[in-house]
Amino acid sequence: MHRPTVRRHADPRFGVTQVPLAQYTAIMRLVSFGPPGREQPGVLVGNSVVDLCACDTSIPASVREILGNNCIDHVADIARSAPDAQRLPLREVRIGPPVTNPSKIICLGRNYRDHAAEQNQSPPDFPLLFSKGPNVLCGTGDTVAWPRSVQQLDFEVELAFVVGRRGLHIPLESAWNHVAGYTVFLDLSARDLQYREKQWFRGKSFDGAGPCGPTLVLRDEVPNPHSLSISLELDGEIMQSSCTGEMTFTIDYLVHHISQTMTLEPGDIVATGTPPGVGAFRDPPRFLHPGNRLRASIESVGTLTCVIGE
Repeated sequence: MHRPTVRRHADPRFGVTQVPLAQYTAIMRLVSFGPPGREQPGVLVGNSVVDLCACDTSIPASVREILGNNCIDHVADIARSAPDAQRLPLREVRIGPPVTNPSKIICLGRNYRDHAAEQNQSPPDFPLLFSKGPNVLCGTGDTVAWPRSVQQLDFEVELAFVVGRRGLHIPLESAWNHVAGYTVFLDLSARDLQYREKQWFRGKSFDGAGPCGPTLVLRDEVPNPHSLSISLELDGEIMQSSCTGEMTFTIDYLVHHISQTMTLEPGDIVATGTPPGVGAFRDPPRFLHPGNRLRASIESVGTLTCVIGE
């Protein structure tokens, strides 16, 4: 079948080209847009963001509520038929984290076999879980303020999945039904605090320590999340490059495992671990400095950027 030529336009915050509306297919990419703390839900369509609440005042006021109310099909219908007046030029809006108010952010330690190897350790026998506070979230292109008294700021690119359906004691065979989709996550870490205090929470939860986005790509758009290239660039230099197939514990198992002791809620974010190349395990170590620019990319999911501020 003949397909017309598609002109593509780049947006530096996303690191990927965006397809004009006329050539848009059924891919659903949910976003939260607007000033920090006042983001609204939208859908990325070509070079524009559909303002869902402006199209239909009955739409829930956040991506988390959209997932919880199971109205994705209605959102898709709105995105397809939204009038031009409710399509905001992408270049004119700030894109925040796709989910702005999760009930919890759960992260995995040492979940990539090649990351364990660079530490001269074996993969863990069970998932090593830790948490980050919701204050860590920021969007693509945002500046992360340098945390006071920190000397060793490190980077970790991660594939995150977002929970779409509430569940406790979820059987492994139905775990995928609880996954809404995927996004890119940066687990920024104050290594000096992390190692000195043993408990990781403070070193992992300073304001802005979890850039996330730029979009939430729905699960059906990524047939196999365990075969995606994943990478991170620091000022244009590749620091991390691997494949999500290096994960020790797969996403469906993580849904099952985590839900044995806590209820997973729509909008919860689970960051699935990082590949090798982080600053702390380089020889010599290489930590971040004010002014550094990070670009984290995951195949089929997107590219997330951020700047390290003063």
